[in-house]
Amino acid sequence: MLETKPLFIPLKTEPFEAFRCGEKTEELRRYGPCWHAHTCYPGRLVVLSKGYGKQSRLRGRVIAFKHQWGDTFGSRYKAAIKEHFGTLDLEIACIRIEIELSACRG
Repeated sequence: MLETKPLFIPLKTEPFEAFRCGEKTEELRRYGPCWHAHTCYPGRLVVLSKGYGKQSRLRGRVIAFKHQWGDTFGSRYKAAIKEHFGTLDLEIACIRIEIELSACRG
C-alpha cells in the first residue's frame, strides 16, 4: 500500500490557535474535489498550518469524517457556515482531527 502525504489544512490564526489549545477539534470545508471521504479518511495524517508559512504547524490525524448539508448542523456550526459562505444550502465536509500531544507543547 502506498503511503499518502499528510492532508494539508491552512487556517487563519484564530482557528489554528483553537486547535493548538484543544478548544477546536473539527474543521469544516465546502465538500468538493479537495474535501471528501477519499481525501479526508480516518487515520490519514494531517498538517494544520497557520496560513501557508512553515513557522506555525501542528500535526495530527483525521479521526472521523462527515459529509452533510449545511442546514443540518447545530446552531453554532450553522452560524459559522452562514457567515463564511453566505448560505446554508451547500454540502459541508466536517473533518474531526486529533492533534499529536507533542505538537501542542511549546
